[in-house]
Amino acid sequence: MILGAVLAGGLSTRFGSDKALAELHGHTLLAHAVDLLSGWCEHVVVVGRAMAPAPTLPDWPGPGGGPLGGLAAALHHACDENYAAVLSCGVDSLGLPEDLPDLLSPPPSYVASQPVIGLWPAAAAGAIEELLFSTRKHSMLGFADMIGARPVKLPADPANINTPANLAAAERRRGL
Repeated sequence: MILGAVLAGGLSTRFGSDKALAELHGHTLLAHAVDLLSGWCEHVVVVGRAMAPAPTLPDWPGPGGGPLGGLAAALHHACDENYAAVLSCGVDSLGLPEDLPDLLSPPPSYVASQPVIGLWPAAAAGAIEELLFSTRKHSMLGFADMIGARPVKLPADPANINTPANLAAAERRRGL
């Protein structure tokens, strides 16, 4: 079983307001991400927010851990609930291929252009804990390297909404 995890605890500093609540084609980016993962995963959680259109988890071990803190929470939850893996994406990950889980199988793997999008074995919870409590740089790529995850190049890079201009461009493209 795969747990879907929308990593939504960022500060949206480049966006200028709460990016998760920004609307694209009449739905929030957060709702788009939850819907996307719901098509592939048995269960979906949103990490780093108190309220969402799916069950929520706080970042682990606490707020401010960036994507690693969100992924750590999802991996711990996956272990506790007997999921084999976590499929993660950012709240602003759009335009992902329909066969993404197949492209990322077997775990551990991640999208080369956006390492926040990945398929991670639940058993990697111990490794992410080790990284978060170390003095090493806390980065998704560092974690991926630590557990031997393979980068996967997609046929087209997914959209990544970091600014209102990125959102406006995505709104003009109906395929997202």
